[in-house]
Amino acid sequence: MKAGGKSRRKYALRSLRSQLLARTLLILALLLVLIGFLQYFLMKDFLYRSRAEAMDTQLNSIPADLLIKDSQEQSGVTAPQEQTNRRNNRPGPFLFWPDMSLASIDIDGTFQSLSNENGLKPPRLTIEQYHAMQQSKRMRHGYQLITDAQGKEQLVVFRPLGPPDRSSGLLQMGVSTNSMQEQLINQLRTFILLSLIALAIGLALMLPVLRRTLVPLSRMVEAVKRIDAGNLAERFDAEQGQYEVDRLAVSFNGMLERLEHSFAAERELQMQMRRFIADASHELRTPLTSIHGFLEVLLRGAASNPKQLQSALESMYGESKRMNKLVSDLLLLAKLDRTPELKLEDIPLDALLLEMKPQLLMLAGTRKVVFDMTAGIRVLAEGDKIKQVVLNLFHNAVQHTDMERGVIQVNLSAGKKLVDIQIRDNGPGMSKEQLERIFERFYRGDESRTRSSGGAGLGLAITQSIVEAHGGNITAESTPGTGSVFKVTLPLAGTV
Repeated sequence: MKAGGKSRRKYALRSLRSQLLARTLLILALLLVLIGFLQYFLMKDFLYRSRAEAMDTQLNSIPADLLIKDSQEQSGVTAPQEQTNRRNNRPGPFLFWPDMSLASIDIDGTFQSLSNENGLKPPRLTIEQYHAMQQSKRMRHGYQLITDAQGKEQLVVFRPLGPPDRSSGLLQMGVSTNSMQEQLINQLRTFILLSLIALAIGLALMLPVLRRTLVPLSRMVEAVKRIDAGNLAERFDAEQGQYEVDRLAVSFNGMLERLEHSFAAERELQMQMRRFIADASHELRTPLTSIHGFLEVLLRGAASNPKQLQSALESMYGESKRMNKLVSDLLLLAKLDRTPELKLEDIPLDALLLEMKPQLLMLAGTRKVVFDMTAGIRVLAEGDKIKQVVLNLFHNAVQHTDMERGVIQVNLSAGKKLVDIQIRDNGPGMSKEQLERIFERFYRGDESRTRSSGGAGLGLAITQSIVEAHGGNITAESTPGTGSVFKVTLPLAGTV
Protein backbone atom coordinates (compact mmCIF):
# COMPACT_ATOMS: atom_id res chain seq x y z
CA MET A 1 0.00 0.00 0.00
CA LYS A 2 2.78 2.38 0.88
CA ALA A 3 4.60 1.65 -2.35
CA GLY A 4 1.38 2.11 -4.33
CA GLY A 5 0.62 5.44 -2.62
CA LYS A 6 4.15 6.64 -3.26
CA SER A 7 3.86 5.63 -6.91
CA ARG A 8 0.55 7.49 -7.28
CA ARG A 9 2.00 10.61 -5.68
CA LYS A 10 5.01 10.42 -7.98
CA TYR A 11 2.73 10.01 -10.99
CA ALA A 12 0.60 12.96 -9.86
CA LEU A 13 3.67 15.15 -9.56
CA ARG A 14 4.97 14.11 -12.98
CA SER A 15 1.64 14.32 -14.81
CA LEU A 16 1.26 16.95 -17.49
CA ARG A 17 -1.90 18.30 -15.85
CA SER A 18 -0.14 18.82 -12.49
CA GLN A 19 2.86 20.46 -14.12
CA LEU A 20 0.70 22.77 -16.24
CA LEU A 21 -1.37 23.71 -13.20
CA ALA A 22 1.67 24.27 -10.98
CA ARG A 23 3.52 26.33 -13.56
CA THR A 24 0.46 28.41 -14.40
CA LEU A 25 -0.18 29.16 -10.73
CA LEU A 26 3.50 29.93 -10.23
CA ILE A 27 3.48 32.43 -13.09
CA LEU A 28 0.25 33.95 -11.77
CA ALA A 29 1.75 34.21 -8.27
CA LEU A 30 4.90 35.87 -9.62
CA LEU A 31 2.78 38.35 -11.56
CA LEU A 32 0.75 39.13 -8.44
CA VAL A 33 3.93 39.62 -6.42
CA LEU A 34 5.28 41.96 -9.08
CA ILE A 35 1.99 43.87 -9.17
CA GLY A 36 2.05 44.04 -5.36
CA PHE A 37 5.54 45.53 -5.31
CA LEU A 38 4.67 48.02 -8.03
CA GLN A 39 1.46 48.94 -6.27
CA TYR A 40 3.29 49.37 -2.96
CA PHE A 41 5.98 51.70 -4.34
CA LEU A 42 3.59 53.65 -6.59
CA MET A 43 1.07 54.07 -3.79
CA LYS A 44 3.83 55.06 -1.38
CA ASP A 45 5.06 57.75 -3.72
CA PHE A 46 1.49 58.90 -4.36
CA LEU A 47 0.70 59.15 -0.64
CA TYR A 48 3.93 60.95 0.14
CA ARG A 49 3.48 63.43 -2.70
CA SER A 50 -0.14 64.06 -1.77
CA ARG A 51 0.82 64.66 1.85
CA ALA A 52 3.73 66.89 0.79
CA GLU A 53 1.40 69.00 -1.36
CA ALA A 54 -1.03 69.32 1.56
CA MET A 55 1.81 70.35 3.87
CA ASP A 56 3.06 72.86 1.32
CA THR A 57 -0.43 74.32 1.23
CA GLN A 58 -0.43 74.48 5.03
CA LEU A 59 2.93 76.28 5.03
CA ASN A 60 1.74 78.80 2.50
CA SER A 61 -1.38 79.48 4.55
CA ILE A 62 0.60 80.43 7.70
CA PRO A 63 0.91 84.26 7.93
CA ALA A 64 4.49 85.41 7.70
CA ASP A 65 4.10 87.96 10.56
CA LEU A 66 3.42 85.08 12.94
CA LEU A 67 6.84 83.71 12.16
CA ILE A 68 9.03 86.77 11.67
CA LYS A 69 8.58 90.39 12.81
CA ASP A 70 10.99 92.42 10.75
CA SER A 71 10.08 96.01 10.11
CA GLN A 72 12.98 96.53 7.75
CA GLU A 73 12.28 93.49 5.55
CA GLN A 74 11.18 95.77 2.67
CA SER A 75 14.35 97.95 2.71
CA GLY A 76 16.66 95.18 1.62
CA VAL A 77 19.39 96.31 4.12
CA THR A 78 19.67 94.62 7.51
CA ALA A 79 22.34 95.46 10.06
CA PRO A 80 23.88 92.77 12.21
CA GLN A 81 22.28 94.24 15.33
CA GLU A 82 18.93 94.26 13.56
CA GLN A 83 19.43 90.62 12.59
CA THR A 84 20.00 89.78 16.21
CA ASN A 85 16.89 91.75 17.20
CA ARG A 86 14.93 89.96 14.49
CA ARG A 87 15.97 86.57 15.83
CA ASN A 88 15.01 87.74 19.31
CA ASN A 89 11.63 88.92 18.02
CA ARG A 90 10.70 85.45 16.53
CA PRO A 91 7.72 83.96 18.27
CA GLY A 92 8.18 80.91 20.40
CA PRO A 93 6.78 77.50 19.67
CA PHE A 94 3.18 77.64 18.56
CA LEU A 95 2.53 74.33 16.61
CA PHE A 96 0.17 72.02 18.48
CA TRP A 97 -0.16 69.09 15.97
CA PRO A 98 1.27 66.03 17.75
CA ASP A 99 2.37 64.27 14.55
CA MET A 100 4.00 67.28 12.90
CA SER A 101 7.11 69.37 13.37
CA LEU A 102 7.95 72.94 12.40
CA ALA A 103 11.24 74.75 12.33
CA SER A 104 12.85 77.85 10.87
CA ILE A 105 16.35 78.21 9.52
CA ASP A 106 17.96 81.65 9.27
CA ILE A 107 20.00 82.73 6.34
CA ASP A 108 23.17 82.03 8.34
CA GLY A 109 22.00 78.47 9.12
CA THR A 110 20.67 79.05 12.65
CA PHE A 111 18.04 76.34 13.39
CA GLN A 112 15.04 77.06 15.65
CA SER A 113 12.24 74.62 16.49
CA LEU A 114 8.73 76.10 16.37
CA SER A 115 6.99 72.93 17.66
CA ASN A 116 5.71 72.77 21.21
CA GLU A 117 6.43 69.94 23.58
CA ASN A 118 3.50 67.91 22.21
CA GLY A 119 4.73 68.07 18.65
CA LEU A 120 7.47 66.14 16.93
CA LYS A 121 11.05 67.16 17.24
CA PRO A 122 12.01 68.63 13.88
CA PRO A 123 14.87 66.78 12.15
CA ARG A 124 17.94 68.78 11.23
CA LEU A 125 20.09 68.77 8.15
CA THR A 126 23.64 70.05 8.02
CA ILE A 127 24.36 73.76 7.68
CA GLU A 128 25.89 73.07 4.26
CA GLN A 129 22.68 71.41 3.08
CA TYR A 130 20.59 74.37 4.28
CA HIS A 131 22.96 76.85 2.64
CA ALA A 132 22.80 74.89 -0.62
CA MET A 133 18.99 74.95 -0.52
CA GLN A 134 18.91 78.71 0.16
CA GLN A 135 21.46 79.54 -2.53
CA SER A 136 19.76 77.46 -5.17
CA LYS A 137 17.92 79.58 -7.69
CA ARG A 138 15.24 76.91 -7.86
CA MET A 139 13.94 76.17 -4.39
CA ARG A 140 13.76 72.41 -3.90
CA HIS A 141 10.28 71.14 -4.62
CA GLY A 142 8.76 67.90 -3.47
CA TYR A 143 9.74 66.30 -0.20
CA GLN A 144 12.55 64.63 1.70
CA LEU A 145 12.50 61.69 4.09
CA ILE A 146 14.63 62.54 7.12
CA THR A 147 15.15 60.62 10.35
CA ASP A 148 14.98 62.75 13.51
CA ALA A 149 17.00 62.40 16.70
CA GLN A 150 14.52 59.84 18.11
CA GLY A 151 14.99 57.64 15.04
CA LYS A 152 11.56 58.39 13.59
CA GLU A 153 11.17 58.99 9.91
CA GLN A 154 9.54 62.26 8.88
CA LEU A 155 8.34 63.55 5.57
CA VAL A 156 9.74 67.10 5.35
CA VAL A 157 8.93 70.01 3.02
CA PHE A 158 10.54 73.47 2.82
CA ARG A 159 9.49 76.97 1.84
CA PRO A 160 11.44 80.22 1.73
CA LEU A 161 10.89 82.94 4.29
CA GLY A 162 10.16 86.30 2.80
CA PRO A 163 9.95 87.32 -0.84
CA PRO A 164 11.69 85.08 -3.39
CA ASP A 165 14.16 87.85 -4.30
CA ARG A 166 15.10 88.62 -0.66
CA SER A 167 14.77 85.32 1.20
CA SER A 168 15.60 85.57 4.88
CA GLY A 169 15.73 81.84 5.53
CA LEU A 170 13.75 78.62 5.28
CA LEU A 171 10.67 77.26 6.94
CA GLN A 172 10.67 73.47 7.46
CA MET A 173 7.61 71.36 8.17
CA GLY A 174 7.71 67.65 8.86
CA VAL A 175 5.17 64.95 9.51
CA SER A 176 5.55 61.40 10.81
CA THR A 177 5.26 58.69 8.16
CA ASN A 178 3.82 56.13 10.60
CA SER A 179 0.21 56.67 9.58
CA MET A 180 1.08 56.48 5.89
CA GLN A 181 3.15 53.33 6.47
CA GLU A 182 0.22 51.75 8.30
CA GLN A 183 -2.07 52.68 5.43
CA LEU A 184 0.35 51.11 2.94
CA ILE A 185 0.67 47.95 5.06
CA ASN A 186 -3.11 47.64 5.29
CA GLN A 187 -3.43 48.00 1.54
CA LEU A 188 -0.68 45.44 1.03
CA ARG A 189 -2.41 43.00 3.37
CA THR A 190 -5.65 43.50 1.50
CA PHE A 191 -3.88 42.89 -1.80
CA ILE A 192 -2.23 39.72 -0.47
CA LEU A 193 -5.57 38.42 0.80
CA LEU A 194 -7.25 39.16 -2.52
CA SER A 195 -4.34 37.53 -4.38
CA LEU A 196 -4.66 34.36 -2.32
CA ILE A 197 -8.39 34.30 -2.98
CA ALA A 198 -7.70 34.80 -6.70
CA LEU A 199 -5.17 31.93 -6.69
CA ALA A 200 -7.63 29.66 -4.93
CA ILE A 201 -10.39 30.53 -7.40
CA GLY A 202 -7.93 30.07 -10.27
CA LEU A 203 -6.97 26.64 -8.93
CA ALA A 204 -10.61 25.62 -8.65
CA LEU A 205 -11.39 26.84 -12.17
CA MET A 206 -8.26 25.55 -13.89
CA LEU A 207 -8.56 21.95 -12.69
CA PRO A 208 -11.68 21.15 -14.74
CA VAL A 209 -10.45 23.32 -17.62
CA LEU A 210 -7.13 21.45 -17.78
CA ARG A 211 -8.90 18.12 -17.43
CA ARG A 212 -11.16 18.98 -20.37
CA THR A 213 -8.26 20.42 -22.38
CA LEU A 214 -6.20 17.24 -21.97
CA VAL A 215 -9.04 14.89 -22.98
CA PRO A 216 -7.73 14.52 -26.59
CA LEU A 217 -4.29 13.64 -25.27
CA SER A 218 -5.78 11.09 -22.88
CA ARG A 219 -7.66 9.53 -25.80
CA MET A 220 -4.41 9.24 -27.71
CA VAL A 221 -2.78 7.52 -24.73
CA GLU A 222 -5.61 4.99 -24.55
CA ALA A 223 -5.37 4.40 -28.30
CA VAL A 224 -1.61 3.85 -28.03
CA LYS A 225 -2.23 1.22 -25.33
CA ARG A 226 -4.42 -0.70 -27.77
CA ILE A 227 -1.76 -0.72 -30.47
CA ASP A 228 0.64 -3.63 -30.79
CA ALA A 229 2.40 -5.50 -33.58
CA GLY A 230 -0.81 -7.31 -34.46
CA ASN A 231 -3.03 -4.22 -34.39
CA LEU A 232 -1.45 -1.43 -36.39
CA ALA A 233 -4.67 -0.40 -38.13
CA GLU A 234 -5.55 1.96 -35.26
CA ARG A 235 -5.61 5.61 -36.27
CA PHE A 236 -6.02 8.84 -34.31
CA ASP A 237 -8.55 11.57 -35.00
CA ALA A 238 -6.58 14.38 -36.63
CA GLU A 239 -9.29 17.01 -36.08
CA GLN A 240 -9.74 17.37 -32.33
CA GLY A 241 -9.70 21.16 -32.23
CA GLN A 242 -6.19 21.52 -30.80
CA TYR A 243 -3.46 22.38 -33.26
CA GLU A 244 -0.59 20.74 -31.37
CA VAL A 245 -2.58 17.57 -30.61
CA ASP A 246 -3.76 17.41 -34.22
CA ARG A 247 -0.16 17.65 -35.43
CA LEU A 248 0.82 14.90 -32.99
CA ALA A 249 -2.06 12.76 -34.24
CA VAL A 250 -1.01 13.26 -37.87
CA SER A 251 2.58 12.33 -36.98
CA PHE A 252 1.41 9.23 -35.11
CA ASN A 253 -0.83 8.20 -38.00
CA GLY A 254 2.08 8.55 -40.41
CA MET A 255 4.31 6.51 -38.12
CA LEU A 256 1.64 3.81 -37.70
CA GLU A 257 1.13 3.65 -41.46
CA ARG A 258 4.86 3.22 -42.02
CA LEU A 259 5.02 0.59 -39.29
CA GLU A 260 2.04 -1.23 -40.76
CA HIS A 261 3.64 -1.28 -44.19
CA SER A 262 6.95 -2.37 -42.70
CA PHE A 263 5.37 -5.20 -40.72
CA ALA A 264 3.34 -6.26 -43.74
CA ALA A 265 6.46 -6.23 -45.90
CA GLU A 266 8.34 -8.14 -43.22
CA ARG A 267 5.60 -10.76 -42.98
CA GLU A 268 5.49 -11.06 -46.75
CA LEU A 269 9.27 -11.35 -46.87
CA GLN A 270 9.24 -14.04 -44.22
CA MET A 271 6.53 -15.93 -46.10
CA GLN A 272 8.49 -15.62 -49.32
CA MET A 273 11.65 -16.75 -47.56
CA ARG A 274 9.93 -19.78 -46.06
CA ARG A 275 8.38 -20.60 -49.44
CA PHE A 276 11.75 -20.01 -51.13
CA ILE A 277 13.56 -22.33 -48.74
CA ALA A 278 10.86 -24.98 -49.06
CA ASP A 279 10.86 -24.77 -52.86
CA ALA A 280 14.67 -24.73 -53.06
CA SER A 281 14.87 -27.73 -50.75
CA HIS A 282 12.26 -29.54 -52.84
CA GLU A 283 14.02 -28.73 -56.10
CA LEU A 284 17.38 -29.85 -54.76
CA ARG A 285 15.95 -32.93 -53.10
CA THR A 286 14.44 -34.23 -56.37
CA PRO A 287 17.73 -34.61 -58.32
CA LEU A 288 19.56 -35.76 -55.17
CA THR A 289 16.93 -38.43 -54.57
CA SER A 290 17.20 -39.52 -58.19
CA ILE A 291 20.98 -39.71 -58.05
CA HIS A 292 20.83 -41.58 -54.75
CA GLY A 293 18.40 -44.11 -56.26
CA PHE A 294 20.60 -44.75 -59.30
CA LEU A 295 23.63 -45.23 -57.03
CA GLU A 296 21.73 -47.81 -55.00
CA VAL A 297 20.82 -49.64 -58.20
CA LEU A 298 24.45 -49.62 -59.29
CA LEU A 299 25.64 -50.86 -55.92
CA ARG A 300 23.23 -53.78 -56.10
CA GLY A 301 24.94 -55.09 -59.21
CA ALA A 302 23.65 -53.01 -62.08
CA ALA A 303 27.15 -51.68 -62.63
CA SER A 304 28.15 -55.02 -64.20
CA ASN A 305 25.46 -54.56 -66.85
CA PRO A 306 26.75 -52.11 -69.48
CA LYS A 307 23.28 -51.02 -70.62
CA GLN A 308 22.00 -50.37 -67.10
CA LEU A 309 25.27 -48.65 -66.20
CA GLN A 310 25.07 -46.34 -69.22
CA SER A 311 21.42 -45.48 -68.55
CA ALA A 312 22.12 -44.76 -64.88
CA LEU A 313 25.12 -42.59 -65.65
CA GLU A 314 23.17 -40.58 -68.24
CA SER A 315 20.29 -40.07 -65.80
CA MET A 316 22.65 -39.00 -63.01
CA TYR A 317 24.43 -36.66 -65.39
CA GLY A 318 21.12 -35.04 -66.39
CA GLU A 319 20.09 -34.67 -62.74
CA SER A 320 23.46 -33.19 -61.83
CA LYS A 321 23.13 -30.67 -64.69
CA ARG A 322 19.68 -29.73 -63.44
CA MET A 323 20.96 -29.35 -59.88
CA ASN A 324 23.96 -27.34 -61.08
CA LYS A 325 21.68 -24.98 -63.00
CA LEU A 326 19.43 -24.58 -59.97
CA VAL A 327 22.38 -23.72 -57.72
CA SER A 328 23.71 -21.28 -60.32
CA ASP A 329 20.32 -19.58 -60.55
CA LEU A 330 20.09 -19.33 -56.76
CA LEU A 331 23.56 -17.81 -56.57
CA LEU A 332 22.66 -15.34 -59.32
CA LEU A 333 19.47 -14.31 -57.49
CA ALA A 334 21.40 -13.86 -54.25
CA LYS A 335 23.91 -11.71 -56.10
CA LEU A 336 21.16 -9.64 -57.71
CA ASP A 337 19.42 -9.19 -54.36
CA ARG A 338 22.47 -7.33 -53.18
CA THR A 339 23.54 -4.14 -54.92
CA PRO A 340 24.50 -5.49 -58.32
CA GLU A 341 27.71 -4.33 -59.93
CA LEU A 342 26.92 -3.93 -63.61
CA LYS A 343 29.41 -3.10 -66.33
CA LEU A 344 27.28 -0.59 -68.18
CA GLU A 345 28.08 0.31 -71.77
CA ASP A 346 26.36 2.33 -74.47
CA ILE A 347 25.16 -0.44 -76.75
CA PRO A 348 22.88 -0.52 -79.83
CA LEU A 349 19.92 -2.60 -78.73
CA ASP A 350 18.72 -3.45 -82.24
CA ALA A 351 22.15 -4.80 -83.16
CA LEU A 352 22.21 -6.92 -80.00
CA LEU A 353 18.84 -8.50 -80.86
CA LEU A 354 19.94 -9.16 -84.46
CA GLU A 355 23.03 -10.85 -83.06
CA MET A 356 20.77 -13.14 -81.01
CA LYS A 357 18.43 -13.88 -83.94
CA PRO A 358 20.06 -17.20 -85.04
CA GLN A 359 20.01 -18.52 -81.46
CA LEU A 360 16.38 -17.51 -80.99
CA LEU A 361 15.33 -19.14 -84.24
CA MET A 362 17.08 -22.34 -83.24
CA LEU A 363 15.23 -22.33 -79.87
CA ALA A 364 11.90 -21.70 -81.63
CA GLY A 365 12.25 -24.80 -83.81
CA THR A 366 9.26 -25.02 -86.15
CA ARG A 367 7.47 -22.10 -84.47
CA LYS A 368 7.07 -18.88 -86.42
CA VAL A 369 9.15 -15.95 -85.19
CA VAL A 370 8.44 -12.35 -86.28
CA PHE A 371 10.97 -9.56 -85.65
CA ASP A 372 9.89 -5.91 -85.70
CA MET A 373 12.72 -3.64 -84.55
CA THR A 374 13.42 0.08 -84.79
CA ALA A 375 16.99 0.84 -85.78
CA GLY A 376 19.33 3.18 -83.93
CA ILE A 377 18.08 2.55 -80.38
CA ARG A 378 20.87 2.73 -77.82
CA VAL A 379 20.77 1.93 -74.12
CA LEU A 380 23.23 2.08 -71.27
CA ALA A 381 23.37 -1.55 -70.15
CA GLU A 382 25.43 -4.69 -69.74
CA GLY A 383 25.05 -6.62 -72.99
CA ASP A 384 25.27 -10.14 -71.55
CA LYS A 385 22.59 -9.39 -68.93
CA ILE A 386 20.21 -7.97 -71.56
CA LYS A 387 20.79 -11.07 -73.69
CA GLN A 388 19.88 -13.22 -70.68
CA VAL A 389 16.65 -11.22 -70.22
CA VAL A 390 15.62 -11.69 -73.86
CA LEU A 391 16.65 -15.34 -73.82
CA ASN A 392 14.65 -16.11 -70.66
CA LEU A 393 11.52 -14.41 -72.01
CA PHE A 394 11.86 -16.06 -75.42
CA HIS A 395 12.45 -19.46 -73.84
CA ASN A 396 9.35 -18.96 -71.70
CA ALA A 397 7.32 -18.15 -74.84
CA VAL A 398 8.69 -21.26 -76.58
CA GLN A 399 7.65 -23.46 -73.65
CA HIS A 400 4.07 -22.19 -73.76
CA THR A 401 3.39 -22.28 -77.51
CA ASP A 402 2.58 -25.12 -79.85
CA MET A 403 5.47 -26.38 -81.99
CA GLU A 404 3.44 -26.25 -85.22
CA ARG A 405 1.03 -23.35 -84.71
CA GLY A 406 3.07 -21.25 -82.33
CA VAL A 407 3.87 -17.64 -83.26
CA ILE A 408 6.34 -15.52 -81.30
CA GLN A 409 6.81 -11.80 -81.96
CA VAL A 410 9.87 -9.81 -80.89
CA ASN A 411 9.25 -6.06 -81.05
CA LEU A 412 11.64 -3.19 -80.29
CA SER A 413 10.46 0.44 -80.17
CA ALA A 414 11.42 3.66 -78.42
CA GLY A 415 9.77 6.80 -77.07
CA LYS A 416 11.32 10.06 -75.92
CA LYS A 417 13.02 8.61 -72.87
CA LEU A 418 12.20 4.89 -72.76
CA VAL A 419 12.75 1.85 -74.94
CA ASP A 420 10.31 -1.08 -75.06
CA ILE A 421 11.13 -4.72 -75.75
CA GLN A 422 8.02 -6.86 -76.23
CA ILE A 423 7.91 -10.62 -76.63
CA ARG A 424 4.44 -11.83 -77.53
CA ASP A 425 3.15 -15.39 -78.01
CA ASN A 426 -0.13 -17.03 -78.98
CA GLY A 427 -0.07 -19.65 -76.26
CA PRO A 428 -2.85 -20.57 -73.84
CA GLY A 429 -2.36 -17.40 -71.81
CA MET A 430 -2.59 -16.98 -68.06
CA SER A 431 -5.31 -16.32 -65.52
CA LYS A 432 -5.39 -13.27 -63.28
CA GLU A 433 -4.11 -15.29 -60.33
CA GLN A 434 -1.17 -16.56 -62.37
CA LEU A 435 -0.30 -13.04 -63.55
CA GLU A 436 -0.16 -11.81 -59.94
CA ARG A 437 2.44 -14.45 -59.05
CA ILE A 438 4.28 -14.88 -62.34
CA PHE A 439 7.47 -13.18 -61.11
CA GLU A 440 7.60 -15.01 -57.78
CA ARG A 441 10.53 -17.33 -57.21
CA PHE A 442 9.82 -21.04 -57.78
CA TYR A 443 6.33 -20.25 -59.04
CA ARG A 444 5.25 -22.39 -61.98
CA GLY A 445 1.95 -21.82 -63.69
CA ASP A 446 2.04 -25.22 -65.43
CA GLU A 447 3.71 -27.64 -63.03
CA SER A 448 3.93 -30.65 -65.32
CA ARG A 449 5.22 -28.82 -68.39
CA THR A 450 7.85 -26.85 -66.50
CA ARG A 451 9.15 -29.81 -64.55
CA SER A 452 9.43 -31.96 -67.68
CA SER A 453 11.51 -29.27 -69.34
CA GLY A 454 13.77 -28.90 -66.31
CA GLY A 455 12.58 -25.46 -65.18
CA ALA A 456 12.51 -24.50 -61.49
CA GLY A 457 10.46 -21.32 -61.71
CA LEU A 458 13.40 -18.95 -61.33
CA GLY A 459 13.76 -17.62 -64.88
CA LEU A 460 11.23 -14.79 -64.65
CA ALA A 461 12.38 -13.84 -61.13
CA ILE A 462 15.96 -13.54 -62.44
CA THR A 463 14.72 -11.56 -65.44
CA GLN A 464 12.87 -9.09 -63.22
CA SER A 465 15.93 -8.61 -60.98
CA ILE A 466 18.18 -7.90 -63.98
CA VAL A 467 15.73 -5.40 -65.50
CA GLU A 468 15.28 -3.54 -62.20
CA ALA A 469 19.05 -3.46 -61.70
CA HIS A 470 19.24 -1.53 -65.00
CA GLY A 471 16.64 0.98 -63.76
CA GLY A 472 13.89 -0.53 -65.89
CA ASN A 473 10.59 -2.31 -65.39
CA ILE A 474 8.98 -5.53 -66.60
CA THR A 475 5.27 -6.25 -66.86
CA ALA A 476 3.13 -9.07 -68.17
CA GLU A 477 -0.29 -9.04 -69.82
CA SER A 478 -2.32 -12.07 -70.76
CA THR A 479 -5.78 -13.21 -71.70
CA PRO A 480 -6.63 -16.91 -71.40
CA GLY A 481 -6.84 -18.49 -74.85
CA THR A 482 -5.16 -15.63 -76.75
CA GLY A 483 -1.57 -15.62 -75.47
CA SER A 484 0.70 -13.47 -73.35
CA VAL A 485 3.00 -10.49 -73.82
CA PHE A 486 5.99 -9.53 -71.68
CA LYS A 487 7.08 -5.91 -71.87
CA VAL A 488 10.53 -4.73 -70.76
CA THR A 489 11.05 -0.98 -70.38
CA LEU A 490 14.56 0.48 -70.17
CA PRO A 491 15.79 4.10 -70.16
CA LEU A 492 17.40 5.32 -73.34
CA ALA A 493 21.10 6.16 -73.29
CA GLY A 494 21.65 9.72 -72.13
CA THR A 495 18.44 9.86 -70.04
CA VAL A 496 19.76 8.02 -66.98
